[in-house]
Formats: sequence, structure tokens, C-alpha cells
Amino acid sequence: MIQHVALETAHADAEAAEEFWQLLGFEPVEPPETLRDRAAWLQKGPTQVHLLWSDAPVAPPEGHVAVVADDYDATIERLREAGHDVDRRTQHWGAPRAFVSAPGGHRVEVMAAPPPARPA
Repeated sequence: MIQHVALETAHADAEAAEEFWQLLGFEPVEPPETLRDRAAWLQKGPTQVHLLWSDAPVAPPEGHVAVVADDYDATIERLREAGHDVDRRTQHWGAPRAFVSAPGGHRVEVMAAPPPARPA
């Protein structure tokens, strides 16, 4: 299990970035006191997203984080209503998926279901 992903984010994008992840079902959690001035943490189930404040954040152009939405259609609608450009993509395993950019430029893939597990 991947416990968290850390994304460099400009401090100026902090509020918008936290609101974006909340649209995907993540809720703010308090980071350790020693990190509160340099990061925000959000959590959904056992998975966390850590937004690391950076003066020169880097968002890879093709790299991305993938999130399985509890209610795909409602999540896509919330993202659109909040002004995010949603790019629907090919259904490789028969489930809808789309890409959206988080504030700060990180790409996020939103999926209705994960790919099927490979046989052991």
C-alpha cells in the first residue's frame, strides 16, 4: 500500500489546492507540529496527500496521481462546478476515467474503478 504522495505546491496555491483535494473526498488532517509551517496534509481512508510548500514547485508534465472516486459522476460534476477543466479519457478497462489539473499544475487521474488485479 502507498501511504502518501507528496506534491510540491506554491504556498499561494494552498487554499485552492486543499479545496481541490476535498472535492476528491480527502479531508484535512493535522501534520506533526514540526511540519505544520511547511505542509498541509489531507486524507481519504488510509491514503494521504501531503502538499509541500515550495517557492519553486515542480509538477511533472505527464506524471500523475490516480484517485478512485467513490461516486465518479458526482465527483466529475463537483470538479466542473468548481471550475476545473475535466478531460475524459479512453476507458482502457471498461471504467470511466478523466484527467484534471490540481492548483499548481499536478495532473490527477480520476477513475470510476481501478484496473482489474493481475492474477498471481
